[in-house]
Amino acid sequence: MSDPIVDEVRRIRDANAAKFNYDPDAIFRDIKEKEKRSGRKYVSFADNAVAPNQSLPPTEAAIPASHPCQPLPAIPAAER
Repeated sequence: MSDPIVDEVRRIRDANAAKFNYDPDAIFRDIKEKEKRSGRKYVSFADNAVAPNQSLPPTEAAIPASHPCQPLPAIPAAER
């Protein structure tokens, strides 16, 4: 079964990739440059990423004690 919208998106995507010789790094650089030129504000969650071996903040305060779905107890780092 063929969907004309999916087919069109794939044709456009292939034509765009061909402009960059199918190089994903070049495609990514082009996307980032278009973002800069657009003047729009783009959100990045990279600044909020948790680094390896970094603890997450406790969630108990965010979930009321009366809520039926309570978080699992934390596993001490020594036991991970």
